[in-house]
Amino acid sequence: MKFPLMRNNIVREDLDALIEYLKQDDPILTNGPNVRAFEQEWSDWLGTRYSVLVNSGASANLLTLAILKIRHPDGGEVIVPPLTWVSDIASVLQNGFTPVFVDIDPRTLAMNPARVVAALTDKTRAVFITHVQGFDGLTDDLLKQLELANVPLIEDVCESHGATHNGRKLGTFGWIANFSFYYAHHMTTIEGGMISTNDRDVYEAVRMFRSHGMVRESSDAAVKSAYVERHPDLNPDFIFAHAAYNVRNTELGGILGRRQLRRLDTNVRRRTDNLMHFLSRINSEKFRTDFKTEGSSNYAFNLVIRKPDFEYAERLMAALRKAGIEFRRGSAGGGNQLRQPYLRPVIPPDHHKGFPEVDHIHFFGFYIGNFPDLSLGEVDEICDVINAVN
Repeated sequence: MKFPLMRNNIVREDLDALIEYLKQDDPILTNGPNVRAFEQEWSDWLGTRYSVLVNSGASANLLTLAILKIRHPDGGEVIVPPLTWVSDIASVLQNGFTPVFVDIDPRTLAMNPARVVAALTDKTRAVFITHVQGFDGLTDDLLKQLELANVPLIEDVCESHGATHNGRKLGTFGWIANFSFYYAHHMTTIEGGMISTNDRDVYEAVRMFRSHGMVRESSDAAVKSAYVERHPDLNPDFIFAHAAYNVRNTELGGILGRRQLRRLDTNVRRRTDNLMHFLSRINSEKFRTDFKTEGSSNYAFNLVIRKPDFEYAERLMAALRKAGIEFRRGSAGGGNQLRQPYLRPVIPPDHHKGFPEVDHIHFFGFYIGNFPDLSLGEVDEICDVINAVN
């Protein structure tokens, strides 16, 4: 593949650091001091008080909704986008909540803010927004309305590390924010994810949920003492407060994360430069170029055909394959989640027909890899292939 979705996201220096660590006599391999150091460095970079490293962005979603379940054991509604990764919606279902879908804004690919506000009811327990492909999905009015309604915002920033709203990093506006460090993302621990929050109670609960629900994982001495006093018949090292999970990451992930974080800001700037060059070069009569790029931290080049045309879409995909340009149809998560079989028991038949904006992306939207060592000349080459399709 000449132009893959990702290239060289782990550099030689990263591998050398892992090798040197493994050369030690009896190195710690599971969750340890490098994980804790990475969590603190990530919090400092992001601008939140607390962060917890887990084994994937999907696990971050799962634990976040499990924490919401503590607040609302009887369930309720969570407003979610139809354009997202499956784990966002799956985590809502797995924790007994009802997903309420809102169509997207074509300029950001995130949920349309006005439609989110209109969907709020007394059953709404959270709004779970996905900042898609590096775009800022927030508006000041949405934040204001959620505050007035006392509805917490959960931010999925898995594809948008370093993106901002009004100059402030995404992931600092919500009650909880989730990130992914999968190989193809802005930075990587190969597999990995992070949960960030300013809520101390959430932080302590997530630490326990990450590791079987064990009370000893809490960093709060008062919390641990209270459990020990209430359960004198139990070994203090093995008190399980929650029916939870094992989604810990490793020291190797912590080492990779710490090294990758040093390059993140530089990589974000390069990806953004690539995006702006891409949008200036593709044919704006055939493809959408009016995305909201303010604060963008581009994950991948979005290629959205302006007018529905299945035959043209097939010719475009054939040209991309012939040129060795890897792509994904449907953008984030494969397009309209409402068309997926796992939702058939949950939503009415043909529910997807009420979401025309995401359905357009499903059939006529694509993404192409953008990464820091992709040169502007290579971007030109990709655009030449795209623009030549008639």
